[in-house]
Amino acid sequence: MTRGLYIGRFQPYHDGHQQVVEDIVTEVDELIIAIGSADRSHTQRDPFTAGERIMMITKSVADIDDDVVTYVVPIEDINRNSVWVSHLESMSPRFEVAYSNNPLVIQLFEESGTTVRQSPMFDRDVLKGSKIRKKMAADDGWRSLLPQPVVDTIEEIDGIERIQRVGDTDNVPLE
Repeated sequence: MTRGLYIGRFQPYHDGHQQVVEDIVTEVDELIIAIGSADRSHTQRDPFTAGERIMMITKSVADIDDDVVTYVVPIEDINRNSVWVSHLESMSPRFEVAYSNNPLVIQLFEESGTTVRQSPMFDRDVLKGSKIRKKMAADDGWRSLLPQPVVDTIEEIDGIERIQRVGDTDNVPLE
């Protein structure tokens, strides 16, 4: 049996992430989706809580492949790269292969002896978290870039209002 790990911040989980998961499940028997920066929320870069991202992902992957067991695990930042992989391993089920395109994450996994596979990136010019969050802040054209369960979750939690508020400033001049 092969268990793989796919890590990302998923702010928000979008169609590119969904495509990566659909590809990974053809290679593994079980998949751990690790939510990085799980301790961060309510900011422009990280607007959603770990629990909200767990909901988005769990609902989105539910029907991908009934033969592949999927675990969604939150991973808090520790800001110590030299021990990050061991921290992640302590917070998740055991895995044989990690999937990432992040150069630092790849380096850290390789230094720990973990096999790393890079996954294709899908429509990266459009399916990029920062670009999607900007569209969400403008409440314009974001829904078509996310799996429907993610759209439903964002609407349930008033996520657009949150993104707009955390991006606002009070514009009060400093005295």
